[in-house]
Amino acid sequence: MRAMISTALIWWLNLTLHFSFTLAGKFPLSNVKAQSRLPGNIVPNEFIIEVDLLSRIPTTRSYSRSLDAVFDHLQRRDIVFDVKKEFNSAGIFVGAAVSIQTSQGAAALANTPGVIDVRPIFRYPSPKPLIAHPINGLDDPTIPPDGQSTHVMTGVDKVHKEGTSGKGIKIGIIDTGVDYTHPVLGAGFGPGHKIAGGYDFVGNAFNGKDSAPMPDDDPLDQCNGHGTHVAGIIGAIPGNQFNISGVAYDAELYAYRVFGCNGDTPDDILIEALLRANDDGNDILSLSLGGADGWTEGKTSTVASRIADSGKVVVIASGNDGASGMFYTSGPGNAINAISVGSVDNVALALQSVLVSGIEHDPIMYWATYELPKEGTLPIYTISNDTSIADDGCNPLSDKTPDLSQYVTIVRRGTCTFVQKFTNLAAKGAKNVLVYDNGNGFVAVDKGNFYNAALIQAADGEFLVKQHAAGKNIKLTFPKNGRPVEHPDPNGGLTSRFSTYGPSNDFYFKPALVAPGGNILSTVPTNMGVYAVFSGTSMATPFIAGSAALLLEAKGKSKDVTSNARTLFETTAKYVPSDKTEGSLLQTVAQQGAGLINVYDAIHTSTKVTPGELILNDTANFKFGQQFNVKNEGTQSKAYKITHVPAGTALTMHEGTIVPQLGPVPLSNVFAQVIISPDSIQLGPGESQTVHLMFKYPTSISNSIFPLYSGFIQITGESVSDTYHVSYIGLGGSLKDINVLDDTDYFFEGTKLPVLLNGTQDVQIKPTNYTFTKDNFPAFLFRLVFGSALVTLDLVDPATELVPTIPANQPSRRNNPDNSTIILSFPSPHDDGGSYASVKVIGPLEEFKYVTRNDEAGGNGFNLYNLTEPTFANGSTIKDGQYRALLRALRVTGDPTTEEDYDSWLSPIFGIQKSQTT
Repeated sequence: MRAMISTALIWWLNLTLHFSFTLAGKFPLSNVKAQSRLPGNIVPNEFIIEVDLLSRIPTTRSYSRSLDAVFDHLQRRDIVFDVKKEFNSAGIFVGAAVSIQTSQGAAALANTPGVIDVRPIFRYPSPKPLIAHPINGLDDPTIPPDGQSTHVMTGVDKVHKEGTSGKGIKIGIIDTGVDYTHPVLGAGFGPGHKIAGGYDFVGNAFNGKDSAPMPDDDPLDQCNGHGTHVAGIIGAIPGNQFNISGVAYDAELYAYRVFGCNGDTPDDILIEALLRANDDGNDILSLSLGGADGWTEGKTSTVASRIADSGKVVVIASGNDGASGMFYTSGPGNAINAISVGSVDNVALALQSVLVSGIEHDPIMYWATYELPKEGTLPIYTISNDTSIADDGCNPLSDKTPDLSQYVTIVRRGTCTFVQKFTNLAAKGAKNVLVYDNGNGFVAVDKGNFYNAALIQAADGEFLVKQHAAGKNIKLTFPKNGRPVEHPDPNGGLTSRFSTYGPSNDFYFKPALVAPGGNILSTVPTNMGVYAVFSGTSMATPFIAGSAALLLEAKGKSKDVTSNARTLFETTAKYVPSDKTEGSLLQTVAQQGAGLINVYDAIHTSTKVTPGELILNDTANFKFGQQFNVKNEGTQSKAYKITHVPAGTALTMHEGTIVPQLGPVPLSNVFAQVIISPDSIQLGPGESQTVHLMFKYPTSISNSIFPLYSGFIQITGESVSDTYHVSYIGLGGSLKDINVLDDTDYFFEGTKLPVLLNGTQDVQIKPTNYTFTKDNFPAFLFRLVFGSALVTLDLVDPATELVPTIPANQPSRRNNPDNSTIILSFPSPHDDGGSYASVKVIGPLEEFKYVTRNDEAGGNGFNLYNLTEPTFANGSTIKDGQYRALLRALRVTGDPTTEEDYDSWLSPIFGIQKSQTT
């Protein structure tokens, strides 16, 4: 997911998303600007409402539609609103996207007869690739040696040989549009062409923020490119110069453009696209998009799930947030009935080589898009003779450094960015650089504006450094016009490091399975390179969509087939190990799902296993008794043996902290145990049997780190190839015991959260009055280290006796104010009974539902709420006086009416003095 191409062919590669993160306590508080940064990427003052059936709306008037009744109720209450979009898909979603500019009007929405749900509109980021390389010729070194390697990995090649290629199946691609002029995508648009239809909801200039959508009937994209790459994975026509073909190359494709050339897109456009794609009769919907969400409750996720439940196959990227660790799933990939897709790396790499002279050594392989354009032979110069140095080349080089233009400079990868390192080398004339890896991974180099640079493997770099230090006169030669070296990807077939970990916060099984998504060659717009290698779960998602098309062609498009497609793919998938060493642990099910899709076996199996997923929950809600059914749909009797195959237990938290483990998440070999009854069965044709399971969660590993244990119950027929499995996940510890509010200084150096920031942008230490003139207003800075279904911020009396779970802190200083935007919300009544209502609240400031946790990489690192106006969430004025703010975040599985189930923080006393001047 998240892939795009720049118009100038400057291909973006951000290695920090793969391998480097903001370290604990290293994000300076001074970098926090005063612009509100609230949970989720909310569009100010815009909401999606869902309305009930007309027959259930109390009214004395006659209406033909539910929406008309709701709109009339609002108008009669003098609520000023604008209707952006209407949604009228009976049985799926009936509602509207509305804009309301006042807090009073927004609060009235939730109390309008006929309105059954109100949600803020969220923006989703434009897709960007984690790795992107343009391909301009047959000799390009980044072309995988076998254009069909991903098909061989998954059995697609065998399905194609049988003549199954997606004929008669319609696939809707909701993405950035498609360059349908591409010859490998049919060079045309409309009935009879490969891209048979579609719609553009946005236009080129739309960025989701300060530009209006300009919809039309033409989904052509020649400025972004992500959707064209996705389309090629599904439908590239065989026989092209690069020997690639789509997984379902005879399927009809429909392109629904929901992103402009750059920028974001909001929920309402995604919902509109989903409903139109469904109405257009697509059998399969493919969405390579999304953003951190954590819950199954998002509105786009809900609509996607309902469409899947209606009989369509909906396939959605799980996300590229593997670096953020567990429980960081994406919406709309969290859609309950959709197939959420993770990524494995392609098995094939094509690398260039450099020749070594002055000492005997094999050619050294390096990763570069093209052969480094350096003629002749050059000696090497090493920046340091210490092969364990962490900051090699990270600081300006010594004055004693020679003119590096006459050398091939050898430098260790280290801790700083490539661009910083190359800038320091360039200051001493360096023009040709080989960076040797330090264990982060063998990938392409983010060169910025730098010239000839590439990454080599750690062992090769260490060899060169040691021999140079020993006085050997080593020289390197870069061959010209040489064919790339075919080299197995050391990570090929493993889960991609970027692939998101599940499960969702409400403990749904995400992702469902994985497909090839790392180093995938496919089509891009003809004005942007024609072909490119991309990496991301964006690439794995269309692979599953194409696989579903092969399944539907082979087995038909009945609801029985579509509704069971996910289970069939899950139970026939291949296990994915955590690494390539013999006897290694299987990767946690939280990242690999049920495993790598095996399309041939899914289509040809004569054994049906249901369900494909078993969710054991946490220990507080442990479902130790489970069962599944095995049915022999073949014509011969079959015997099956049933065994337990555990996967690595993922360690969610750092020991002794509330800090999540970053990816790759460490695994333990402490597993759950299971009693299987019966452990062998004999089934005649058409017979089935239920298998009963009794699980015992692992007790020899501390629940304080919330171990996520998982694995498979394997059903083996009379041959090794006749093998199936049911996947399971469970959590050691209670979800309700996981802290939600961050009370550490992990993220902000020396500053324990939450904090109240004052009008001079300092942490408020003593009681302070705020006048709301210029920038004189209070602000609340906080982080979530786990997701929460409900986060509230209320004003309370300064004498409130509640003992919060987190005491108020008074740490350090910040600056850099900026403008602020008020985000409207819908506070729930505090009189629902229970101990939560026992805290007397003067008035609510904000409320957020189904919030994802913050990450540790800085992109979604914290939340900042600015009280820029002295008003409550419903628009009423806050009286002058002294107050505290009470921040509460409901723990997962907690009772929203029980105070004890919230993390809470009571702010220092502050005053509101609107009449006071400064």
